[in-house]
Amino acid sequence: MERVKLDLWGYEVRTSSDSCISAIDSYYHQLNQEVIANARDAVINLIDKEREGEQIDRALLKNVIDIFVEVGKGQREFYEQDFEAQMLQHSAAYYSRKASNWIVDNSCPDYMLKAEECLKRERDRVSHYLLKSSEQKLVENVQHELLVVNAKQLLKKEDSGCRVLLRDYKVEDLSRMYRLYRKIPNGLVVFSTIFMQHVTAEGTAMVQQVEDAASSQRFPCRHGVLQDIIVVAYTFFNKFQPILELESLSLFFYAISCDSFFFGYLFVVKLLTYIINRDLFVTDLTSARENQTIFEEYLRNNTNVNTGIDLNVTVLTSGFWPSYKSFDLSLPLEMVRCVEVFKGFYETRTKHRKLRWIYSLGFCTINGKFESKHIELIVSTSQAAALLLFNNADRLSYSEIMTQLNLNHDDVVRLLHSLSCAKYKILTKEPNTRTVSATDNFEFNYKFTDRMKRIKIPPPTVDERRRVIEEVNNDRRYTIDAAIVRIMKSHKVLGHQQLVMECVEQLGRMFKPDIKTIKKRIEDLITRDYLERDKENTNIFRYLA
Repeated sequence: MERVKLDLWGYEVRTSSDSCISAIDSYYHQLNQEVIANARDAVINLIDKEREGEQIDRALLKNVIDIFVEVGKGQREFYEQDFEAQMLQHSAAYYSRKASNWIVDNSCPDYMLKAEECLKRERDRVSHYLLKSSEQKLVENVQHELLVVNAKQLLKKEDSGCRVLLRDYKVEDLSRMYRLYRKIPNGLVVFSTIFMQHVTAEGTAMVQQVEDAASSQRFPCRHGVLQDIIVVAYTFFNKFQPILELESLSLFFYAISCDSFFFGYLFVVKLLTYIINRDLFVTDLTSARENQTIFEEYLRNNTNVNTGIDLNVTVLTSGFWPSYKSFDLSLPLEMVRCVEVFKGFYETRTKHRKLRWIYSLGFCTINGKFESKHIELIVSTSQAAALLLFNNADRLSYSEIMTQLNLNHDDVVRLLHSLSCAKYKILTKEPNTRTVSATDNFEFNYKFTDRMKRIKIPPPTVDERRRVIEEVNNDRRYTIDAAIVRIMKSHKVLGHQQLVMECVEQLGRMFKPDIKTIKKRIEDLITRDYLERDKENTNIFRYLA
């Protein structure tokens, strides 16, 4: 008797034979597999074309990929088995070929730039037409082929690897290297080993300099070593507080060009203290990274909580690190929402700790919408806060900006100067002068353009170095005075040129004296009755007992 039966595809078949149903199912399955394979290959081919820079119809591609989900009746298993697995395998092969060519043809910084751009584009690809569940698998796939497989060869390149970047304190390249490898399990092993070898070698060299200098009571500190260590540490630890106290910055600059063995010795002690206690710092930073990971999970699990913008917070234990001068910056609403969300999360973790936000260490990436194109601007927190004010106003006066940001006059001047008078003029001001005054008015510069799609705006800086140099020069006066008196006491009578030359020779073992300064010190000693000019020849000096 003929019965109505349903095949695997939901169609009604009038037959009394189960074998007939099986034959129909087998036919449809074979036909379906061929169609799926063709569709999958076509999609992967289009993805490759987009990776090579061609324009494709993303909307069409998304519709095709959605079919894989619909065939599986809304379940991801069909998508994962019949499309995703093949796509991931093909992507791994694609980036394996790319990595083999790039590692030979490019320097380490250029290779990392390409790797960073590829990872960014793959995430963008997922957001437009792949399922969100594919993102982590795809990113890990690309990371493995571009960064893990060739890690040692890349980071140990003789002419451009990690050791060279540390030596030349290439901050931006080191920061990028750290960002790329810190998200990979054990990704920082090679990087941290090279970094620690560099710091240890510099510290050892400094100690040797101290030993060599002890006999001559001077400290010929290598110029730039201090900056090397601070910059490298700053990059390696994702812009955490440097290993040396910033309040003592004057002391460190003093050590670079020091006249005193004692100050140089203090610097070496601080450097070695860091090397000895590095495990303490690393542990705290590891805890901070884990805290950020938990925060990201907290946001995923609480869909009602929305920061509005991406937020990365590094929470460090204040007792482990030097203190930083903080200021009460009034954040725009977009940033306030982020801060409040993180506070709410942190309170679920602990009730006994208080967060103190150090805005001076923060940085932001904001999207500048200019007439010619959109440009990503990497700016400090205060710069971002100032720029966001222009989302709600076309024109702002100096006093309005100062009031809304709650900053003092000096901070506002430095901030607005960095945005309107420096290399990148993101703001225009009236009058168009090179300095910022309290009567100026500011507007967003829609006509700004640059050949780069992403630029870093130098943060407002305190001219600490100039102040320290002035202090050092003031302290050197006494050293120069002592040298002049010592020379004149020995010779009793001496010509101007010979006095200057002997003074330069004596002081040259400690620092390079300025000739004009020596002449000023001679005149000062004359007014203080240590020396006098010869009455017949003013270029001859006499020592007064």
